[in-house]
Amino acid sequence: MNLRPEIAADEAEAKPGKAVSLPLGILGFEHFRDCLLIANAAEEPFLRLQAQNDPALTFLLLEPVFVLPDYQPDLPDQDMDFLGLSDSRDAQLFNIVTVRGPGRATINLKGPIVFNCATGVGKQVIPNNAADYSVRHPLPLAC
Repeated sequence: MNLRPEIAADEAEAKPGKAVSLPLGILGFEHFRDCLLIANAAEEPFLRLQAQNDPALTFLLLEPVFVLPDYQPDLPDQDMDFLGLSDSRDAQLFNIVTVRGPGRATINLKGPIVFNCATGVGKQVIPNNAADYSVRHPLPLAC
């Protein structure tokens, strides 16, 4: 999958965020559908995925290349079809970060969120090779 930032840091300061849609929500947060993808130069390389109707509901995201450069989730064809993706270069992939305490964080590599860059529609996906990855992969402090 070709990973590329959707929002440049200098754009993040000028805009409140890019509107994106997760029609099925996120596992455990099925009501989390209309969101803003927010970049902030002070928080790079992290982004925030914030519910438009509840700004307190926010997920911290990170592109997996910062943690595992050879991360290659095998995305199911039905998910690619759902997102209208015929080419993975049109996709953008993020993983949810969980802060577990001072100096401790993990990243969910088993359930990436994939967006169609052209439409802004996304979906949390369980890759065919999910068994190869962890839901609590340690996040290096240098990240």
